[in-house]
Amino acid sequence: MATTSPVRPVLWTPSTVFVTASASAEPHGRAILERLAAAGVEDVTVLAGDRLPNLRDRSYGEAKRTLAVVTSAESKRRPTPIPPSADFSFPLAEGCPGHCQYCYLAGSLSGPPITRVYADLPRILAGLDAVVGTGSVTTGSAGRDHEGTTFEASCYTDPVALEHVTGSLAATITHFGTHAWTGPVQLRLTTKYDDVEGLLDLPHHGRTRVRMSLNVPGVERFEGGTARVRARVHALGRLARAGYPVGLTIAPIMPVDDWRAQYGELLAQVGQELSGIDGLDLTVECITHRFTPKSKDVQLDWYPRTKLDLVEEDRTRKHGKFGAVKYVYPRETMAELRGWFTDAVSVDLPAARFLYWT
Repeated sequence: MATTSPVRPVLWTPSTVFVTASASAEPHGRAILERLAAAGVEDVTVLAGDRLPNLRDRSYGEAKRTLAVVTSAESKRRPTPIPPSADFSFPLAEGCPGHCQYCYLAGSLSGPPITRVYADLPRILAGLDAVVGTGSVTTGSAGRDHEGTTFEASCYTDPVALEHVTGSLAATITHFGTHAWTGPVQLRLTTKYDDVEGLLDLPHHGRTRVRMSLNVPGVERFEGGTARVRARVHALGRLARAGYPVGLTIAPIMPVDDWRAQYGELLAQVGQELSGIDGLDLTVECITHRFTPKSKDVQLDWYPRTKLDLVEEDRTRKHGKFGAVKYVYPRETMAELRGWFTDAVSVDLPAARFLYWT
């Protein structure tokens, strides 16, 4: 039973845009310029060359309202392994207009938090054919091989947030749905936005899984500038009824006050929204809150008054594959959270496949 739809989706419109010369020469770049004009963006500068102006003196707020339309470097176009989510990631954009105080991009991208979108989208998509059938996450795995070679499009951005001024996501979904691939594939993306109207009638042919990043009120308060969770849940139902495989990305999970009741209500809300949908294909991914020394420094710089729990002494220090330090919840807390979510998902969303916990 679907929930009531909000009147308007949350849209992000930049206040300042820079377009490189090479980007303006690309057909997709020119289409982005047309979308920006239609959205009423007036401060658009088409540069004479391909070097962006120095943006390092921009405040956080100014940077978050700045969009750069560029072309991709060869190193950016190369599909990159991205476990445990998917076989590979590829870039539609880098940077996000949201204001999530726990944002993992804070430790991943350098410079001011502007958003860069790629105008040479056809060139990026053409490079994916070479790696079909070669992944190590879903390709060849016992539990997920039926998904085919999976490609994550939201590793460094939220593509739905940018869609009304780029059109990149619709073009990518159409490509995945209609391209003559050499083997089975699936496009994957996660979003905190609800502007899905333009995606519903695309020829996706079941090759795109849209996951909604959802959380509880105790964590949603850290997610400024995004669609409210109830609106995201409704958008998830609309996508499922349009035949899309869908998913929940419950992240970042935090043991806030009364967390069992809060997360229980969230799962029940999703179950109500998705009930009665024929052929429902639903997955669940659970990601607990963690931070690195670098991301903590950037987050505190961006949000100096944050109430986010960043106390290193209350966490377990771990090292990643390449020696990077991150702080996660202690083993006892992780075990308690994981046990509860495993049981709760099986009860409240019995049709869902639980993909991973991290």
